[in-house]
Amino acid sequence: MFSQSAKLATVLYDIRGPVLEEADRMEAAGNRILKLNIGNPAPFGFEAPDAILVDMIKHLPEAQGYSDSRGIPSARRAVVQYYETKGIRNLDADDVYLGNGVSELITLALQALCDPGDEILVPMPDYPLWTASVALSGGTPVHYRCAEEEGWVPDLEDIAAKITPRTRGIVLINPNNPTGAVYSRETLQKVVDLAREHGLIMFADEIYEKIVYGDAEMINLATLTGDDVLCLTFSGLSKAYRIAGYRSGWLAITGPLHEARSYMEGIRLLANMRMCSNVPGQHAVQAALGGYQSIEDLILPSGRLGAQMELSARRLNEIDGVSTTQADGALYLFAKLDVEKFGITDDEQFALDLLREQKILVSHGTAFNWDKPDHFRLVTLPSVEVLDEALDRLATFLDGYEQKV
Repeated sequence: MFSQSAKLATVLYDIRGPVLEEADRMEAAGNRILKLNIGNPAPFGFEAPDAILVDMIKHLPEAQGYSDSRGIPSARRAVVQYYETKGIRNLDADDVYLGNGVSELITLALQALCDPGDEILVPMPDYPLWTASVALSGGTPVHYRCAEEEGWVPDLEDIAAKITPRTRGIVLINPNNPTGAVYSRETLQKVVDLAREHGLIMFADEIYEKIVYGDAEMINLATLTGDDVLCLTFSGLSKAYRIAGYRSGWLAITGPLHEARSYMEGIRLLANMRMCSNVPGQHAVQAALGGYQSIEDLILPSGRLGAQMELSARRLNEIDGVSTTQADGALYLFAKLDVEKFGITDDEQFALDLLREQKILVSHGTAFNWDKPDHFRLVTLPSVEVLDEALDRLATFLDGYEQKV
């Protein structure tokens, strides 16, 4: 008998769990499933900018071998120059690591840091890769609450109350997945002040930094951490440049590097062990960051992403028993269900019932480490026509729905 490692016992990634497996089974049986569960732009008609494709193709002959384990110099310099335009002036290209998407770099950074019993503060709800990666690294994820009634901002008192002698760092996902919240300068500064007071690392997941709607302002955390708080910033090209499959992300490290020399050596060791990230994808970085930013048109109220987000929020709030906070960023809405009205005690079962009856796939809220079975995440990537039809079908499903125990 061959069993999985015991270290996987606390590792969960339910957004690709039983509900998706049921959707795959239904598709294999000939059903057409509308997948509103994963933020993958390609299936919904979003294509990579031509300039990125041209640059990658041009460099393919020289992308056949390994690169420096941190990434090709031109791409790392492009990341530095990009952050300089944001006011981050204490970043060196030697402290930028390119990876196979942000996901790989999150895992790498936590593996290099955590010993058994070390605690990392992770938002609730979170993007579940963070919780899973902390657990897989041997650390203990400790969830701090984000307050829905206040627009899903981090509960600063809850963060402070959960800091212990074993706490090593605080994760901020901004713009947030799954809630779509974009944090104010004041909120970010207060979290940084806690990190400074307790000597903690800040992990800034900013993969959606260019997808911000209306008057919301995206502030890069490293502009506030300065030279005395270690800040690991994660971002990449998958969402804003619609090239999720190219696996092109980066990690930028700023702050008191002299105090983190051992940790930096650990990151470098793990980067060396995986040789390097996908080299053709690295060649997309300079072209993307230096060229025309087509995402700025898409996020306008008249742009495709802006219009889809507005319609989705409005239509959800029109359904009896459903409410949602308007998202200021990212590609999702974290909608609340009236559990008493629908008799919901198991949100995964709700997602399965919706899938089987209406052939619509969403992610249940507890998959994002939310502590109540009263939410689901909706992806807003389909066209307004497709979303309109999907939300009609959701309303039909909920009309008279009562979960059977």
